[in-house]
Amino acid sequence: MAEPPSQLIQKLKENKLFKLSFAVTGIMSTLLIYGVLQEKIMRVPYGPNKEFFKYSLFLVFCNRISTSAVSAAILLGSKKVLDPVAPIYKYCAISVSNILTTTCQYEALKYVSFPVQTLAKCAKMIPVMIWGTAIMQKKYTGKDYLFAILVTIGCSIFILFPAAGDISPYSRGRESTVWGVSLMIGYLGCDGFTSTFQDKLFKGYDMDIHNQIFYTTLCSCMISFTGLILQGNLFLAIDFVSRHNDCFIDIIILSTVATISQFFISYTIRNFGALTFATIMTTRQLVSILLSCVWFAHPLTAEQLIGAVIVFGSIYSKSYFRSKPKPLPSEEAENRAVSPPRNNA
Repeated sequence: MAEPPSQLIQKLKENKLFKLSFAVTGIMSTLLIYGVLQEKIMRVPYGPNKEFFKYSLFLVFCNRISTSAVSAAILLGSKKVLDPVAPIYKYCAISVSNILTTTCQYEALKYVSFPVQTLAKCAKMIPVMIWGTAIMQKKYTGKDYLFAILVTIGCSIFILFPAAGDISPYSRGRESTVWGVSLMIGYLGCDGFTSTFQDKLFKGYDMDIHNQIFYTTLCSCMISFTGLILQGNLFLAIDFVSRHNDCFIDIIILSTVATISQFFISYTIRNFGALTFATIMTTRQLVSILLSCVWFAHPLTAEQLIGAVIVFGSIYSKSYFRSKPKPLPSEEAENRAVSPPRNNA
């Protein structure tokens, strides 16, 4: 006798493989769309006059206000705590670094191609290790440092040997590459601080993930809005999207998939841990590079292919051999003293 549909659905929800497939599908689909759209908005001209969208902070503002609204709705709908759990200035610290991270990411696309930027993101394990040592007092093994060096070498090869046809729409030549790489270094440093400080907040406070998302994105909304006013770019950006409806639609979709991806990421980390999430993200970066090369006709040199093999080979090897860095005894004692027991429900 066939099982009722309700029981079949319940079994699927309890199946670990189904959960993992759901997480992988959600992350890959949303972030691939996000990657293609951010490159289209920042590097492809709009309208008959071939105008480029130049207002990175406006994209940050749109993304954050969308995520903030959704996280607030989830908190209110589930009747969870809406009051700040940590001091507001700690949420603001994450917000500032996150805004700098995203702005550097968008600005870099004016000067380097999406494949270069995506591969360079793989090098963020180095700033994460630096910030982890400085903020969390973590210790790393020689194997961790070896993989970090290999990834850096691979990224350097990929960046230093661009194809002749892959040029910036804003400027040409070495100056463009140097400025783009400088922005990517800023991105990596700020992103490393953001994730490390988020981890410290979760360990130090009994904080729901939606609570952190709401207050950090709310702070980001206010900061990015103030920045747009001070730069005088708010009305220029609004004027641009009012004249180019296709750009407006792209930004709406970009903000939507950025918001959805945040919740898929949270779901994945909660159910499968950081190692599985890191492997999924590495695969997503590889697919993003291939999709961008096909969609936007980015040529790859032989040297870039070698660099990509070094980077992804090192990251997958690290995922396979990885042993979790052990905190210092003082940190373990501090976490036991500060962190109350948590419910995973």
